[in-house]
Amino acid sequence: MPPAATPAPAPDRDGARGGLRATRNPLLLAPAAAGPLAALVFVLATALARSHPLGPYTRNVVDLGQQYLPYHAYWRTLLLGDTHGDAFLNWNSGFGAGFLGDIGTYLSSPFSLLVVLFPADRPELALYVITVLKIAAAGAAMAALLIRLRPAGRATGPWPLAALLGAAYALSGWTFNHGASVPMWLDGLIAFPLLCLVAEWARTGRRPVLGPLVVAVAWIANFYTAYMATLGAALFLAVRLFTTDATDGADGADVTDGADVTDGADVTDAPPAADAQGAPATQGTPATPSAARRRLAALLRAGWTVCLGVGLAAPLVLVVFSGTKYADPTPETVFAPASWTELFGRLLPATAQVNTPALFIGTPALVLALSLPFNRAVAPRVRRAWTALIVLVALSLQWGPTHLLWHAGASPNGNPYRQTFVLCGLLLVAAWLSAAPGVPRPAALLGATALLGALALAARTSPDIDAWTYPAAGAAALLALAAALLALRAARRAPAGHDGRPAADPRPAGVSRALPVAAAVLLLAAQAGETAVGGMRVEQQQRADVAWAPRIGEWQRAVGAETARADAWPAYRTDPGPLPGGNEPLLLGGEGADAYSSLTTENTSRTLDSLGFGHYAKGRHPETLDNPVTDAIFSIGARVRSEATEPVRQDAAPRGTATTTRTPVPPLVTVRPGGPAAVDPADSAFRNQELLLGAAVYAQPAVRRTGTTLTARCPAGTALWFWAPDYHGTAALAGAAPVDYDGRPPAVRAAMATLGTVPADGRIRIDLVPEKGLTLPDRPVGCLDRTRLAAAVARLTATGATRVTATGHALTAELPPGSTGTAVVAVPRTTGWRCAAGDAAPVSARSHRGLIAVPLDGRTTRVSCSYRPPGVRLGAAAGAAALLALLATALLARRRARRPAGASPEGRQEFTDRPREARSSGRDADYAARRTGA
Repeated sequence: MPPAATPAPAPDRDGARGGLRATRNPLLLAPAAAGPLAALVFVLATALARSHPLGPYTRNVVDLGQQYLPYHAYWRTLLLGDTHGDAFLNWNSGFGAGFLGDIGTYLSSPFSLLVVLFPADRPELALYVITVLKIAAAGAAMAALLIRLRPAGRATGPWPLAALLGAAYALSGWTFNHGASVPMWLDGLIAFPLLCLVAEWARTGRRPVLGPLVVAVAWIANFYTAYMATLGAALFLAVRLFTTDATDGADGADVTDGADVTDGADVTDAPPAADAQGAPATQGTPATPSAARRRLAALLRAGWTVCLGVGLAAPLVLVVFSGTKYADPTPETVFAPASWTELFGRLLPATAQVNTPALFIGTPALVLALSLPFNRAVAPRVRRAWTALIVLVALSLQWGPTHLLWHAGASPNGNPYRQTFVLCGLLLVAAWLSAAPGVPRPAALLGATALLGALALAARTSPDIDAWTYPAAGAAALLALAAALLALRAARRAPAGHDGRPAADPRPAGVSRALPVAAAVLLLAAQAGETAVGGMRVEQQQRADVAWAPRIGEWQRAVGAETARADAWPAYRTDPGPLPGGNEPLLLGGEGADAYSSLTTENTSRTLDSLGFGHYAKGRHPETLDNPVTDAIFSIGARVRSEATEPVRQDAAPRGTATTTRTPVPPLVTVRPGGPAAVDPADSAFRNQELLLGAAVYAQPAVRRTGTTLTARCPAGTALWFWAPDYHGTAALAGAAPVDYDGRPPAVRAAMATLGTVPADGRIRIDLVPEKGLTLPDRPVGCLDRTRLAAAVARLTATGATRVTATGHALTAELPPGSTGTAVVAVPRTTGWRCAAGDAAPVSARSHRGLIAVPLDGRTTRVSCSYRPPGVRLGAAAGAAALLALLATALLARRRARRPAGASPEGRQEFTDRPREARSSGRDADYAARRTGA
């Protein structure tokens, strides 16, 4: 009987050998280096692009300026307790809109809490810092994943390479083209590698409590991209189960499968490790029934982990899901895949386009990823599985059914390749698998370079190719080639030795390490330099090609100051008026119609459209309307009007002046006689305003059209209003300045506007200059009699509420005694509102032409309404159930982790109750010679 072998130091819970000092632990060094590196390169790209806050140019492109900046500004105010609303309801936007769903959509990331650390007038700086920190976190998370996918025969792979590839993931083309301008999606970028780590824990039966918590945080932070990341992690787990030895415990090494072992590969010629009984292990042995059961158990653990995590996130996720059911529906989008030429072009730097997948990960990293199929130092099973996975995921981006699967069954409006970050992550996993065991051999690098050259040549006709694309890629390729040559030379000079030098090498350590250090520096320069230049060009192209909003400057501050002085909620509303961008009430305060949210309800959009308001984003961005009738309907008693004092530019903060106009308006709650309460946006907006006001205040003449000229007659001295929601062009009353209309159905609906005062003879002529086809409603002209309007306002004020109080998500009004008919609250009636008259039990609110209505019986003198987000009760119940299940899981895991009496010091593995395998011959089987660690 052979003598017992002395066991080697056991790996710790994360795979590092016992006794390794934390300051030298590659498991910590890799993420600690990747995060700052990613942040530094992103900041460098911002500086090169001269974007704010490191330059004069605005970063507020598309939704960054219209949604995320205002939402973060309001979030800061809410967290500090300075808003009228609360987490359930936002009184500022859309005349009262649910807010918990918006929190789950835009603000639930833990990083968003950092906004409170910045001054109120610096939300742009706060959002930029949050973006940088998210990018750094994504890089650190990917590096933490890669360093744990250890090469065979080694405790870990080279941590500098893991850090570089982690930073490459965080700075992919997806990040610059989409994530940086839609920062809520960056939480999905962080989630993908974290969920892959959770998949590893499920595979090895570890961390049954932490895993669901990570899933929960990912889904809470941004459930939309977390869903995509979860799909990607499921694919990652499937390949890991296929490529790793099913008897592995906490290791990360793959089966050998008969790989070549030749010079240049970072493997050893050690014989197969002995099993627990001392017999040699057989390489390439088919999976046993026990192995199949273990793989099934891993899948079940992974499924249970995801279910628990999503359940814990349900209180927020179900509110968002319920909100989408009531949101204004957007026109159905038919997916049109990008051409393969465009797809190949997006692998290259300095390319930007919304409708193609942003796949750039850096030329050096891409070469390493493409070398995997050619790298014979990696096990064939590993090469084939990961190559097949990447090809299939790439194909799934282009196929309609899988496109819908990636996007949760609904083809999105706008960017159809939002899941591309998952493919970028898989490419970088492939790069790590190929390079972590050692520098790929020349044949593998030549094969990868040839494949990249073919892809670049095929992409030469892509419209996305920029003047900087090929020069940047070529320079990076040359630097990477030099780095590879130095690394290969260093590998040939140092084929053995625990410190990387031959045992008999007489050279000083500094001399022997010069070549690998120089190689690392060149590789870093290639990857970081190309990424910074590419990011610069993406920012510059976005400023030139897409909608943008100016930086926050004196103009916005002047409007905000005026709004704060005039605000007297809930006695009346104060509308801050329109400014470039959108969501002004969130950014500047006040209570207006403007609201840009993916969850803007259909009833809100439909009601405001019917009254002549305009909208953007296919109805999900209602805009304010400066009209005295709608001001009376919605109790807007103060209106801020502002104008720029100089042209609005990208490279300067805007300047402007603001003034406030106060007008007598009815209270927020008025009393109307009972009767029909329907609303139809197809009807005349003038007629709908009168029906909701309860008085006839417009003259609506018959209009004669001759070409592009409209003629009609109206009472002299009345205000002429022109309503043409689908019209794109200008309209002008004869002798007056033209007014712009921007109707572009279905995305943009033009608001009604005043063209001036009807002349003394009552004859009006409107000259139209259309830029597209001329489409007008049947009654496009209304002439407002202000005397009649003043009488209607006085009547509603006399019969309306004598006192209105509002709290975070509730409102109470005191009415005159004997009030009959219907109490109408000037808030859109959306699902979630419950109202009561007097001491009656609250019931679902009724609707009066789209607004909240409460029937009165003549005896009630008080009405009250409160808002509860749809889905919040079901979400709370699901969350409580998931929490109980998690506690039960924790108790079960703790019970199984207890060492039975007389058991060996090795104990049993957490969660699986499987005995730990014995160590053999001074070297754990996990560290036996294998092709690679995946």
